[in-house]
Amino acid sequence: MPKRTRATTAMILTCTSVLLVACGKPPMGGPPATLGVAQVGVILLEPQRLALTTELPGRTAPVLIADVRPQITGLVLERRFTEGSEVKAGELLYQIDPASYRATVDSAAAALAKAEANLRSTRLKAARYQELVAIKAVSQQDNDDASAALGQAVADVASAQATLQSARINLDYTRITAPISGRIGKSSVTPGALVTANQTTALATVQQLDPIFVDVTQSSTTVLRLKRALAGGQLSGGTAKVRLLLEDGSAYPQQGTLKFSDVTVDQGTGAITLRAEFPNPKGDLLPGMYVRAVIEEGVIDQALLAPQRAVSRDAAGLPLAYVVDAAGQIERRSITTGRAIGDQWLVTGGLRAGDRLVVSGQQKAAPGMAVQVVAPEVAAAATGERTIGPESASPRAALAVADTPGARH
Repeated sequence: MPKRTRATTAMILTCTSVLLVACGKPPMGGPPATLGVAQVGVILLEPQRLALTTELPGRTAPVLIADVRPQITGLVLERRFTEGSEVKAGELLYQIDPASYRATVDSAAAALAKAEANLRSTRLKAARYQELVAIKAVSQQDNDDASAALGQAVADVASAQATLQSARINLDYTRITAPISGRIGKSSVTPGALVTANQTTALATVQQLDPIFVDVTQSSTTVLRLKRALAGGQLSGGTAKVRLLLEDGSAYPQQGTLKFSDVTVDQGTGAITLRAEFPNPKGDLLPGMYVRAVIEEGVIDQALLAPQRAVSRDAAGLPLAYVVDAAGQIERRSITTGRAIGDQWLVTGGLRAGDRLVVSGQQKAAPGMAVQVVAPEVAAAATGERTIGPESASPRAALAVADTPGARH
């Protein structure tokens, strides 16, 4: 054999040996890949207790509200409160000039005294005529007149008493007091202003803000769906607890409770009004504020959640997912989903607890193909996918990989 041929043969043998040694080493950064077998990342589906919530827009409203209005006419002498402060029921707010009303009381008291004096005289005369008519000393007509005068005197006293009571009530109305306890707003009048009975403009408004109401609306179809789910056993009754998100997106620290659900559906919107009550000890919530109420509708004791990136759609737009069966092969499942919970779907059919749901690498595998199960992040890295976050991955994903025959080498 020529020397050039022997050298060429030796070089070929050397390269072949190097390639064989290199092929025998496992790749760095993951389990050894099986030639021709796709790698997929899976998570193990586990049932969990899930509280279903609905976020609805709403407005705050005071528990009690009362307009302060004058019931008599007069000049305002003084204002006794600070605008925006807390007042107690019965606390003096305004003082109206009582001079004329006090004089009316005095006049009514004098009229009552006059009527009572006349009653005493008339009563004595009637009693005397009653004795005289028995011995025929006076005529029956005179006795009847005396008896009628007594009745009129009694009525005059009663009328004078009512007039005095009315005058005293009007005198009391010169002191305008708080009808309820709560926070009082701005005053529409100042001392020296003339106010009239039954005027349309309120002097001030008092609102009770602790606790405070939050009114929201929910569609009647949603209410019906929830009632059916509760009746069918898919949901267990919630605790009717409500959380609140403020206008700036921050969470209100106090938790509220659902107190009222309207019995009438709005014909224009098809919605039902819900009312929740929240403690408001610091007065952070003011009437008319826009808020978002997170209402707990019910609880699913055995809920299955699948990451949204693991659910795709077929040509008809129906949801589907891929699982790895016991034989280590890809299986395509048509599923049904409910609402979105964060970045996951609530699965209502097509998947079972214990299924190994494919979350990455499924684009390189077809139904019926044997696959190698690896951790989701390994399969995602191999295909350039974004790895799922900790909120989407099951805490037993690693266990699902370890229990797979294709993962043992």
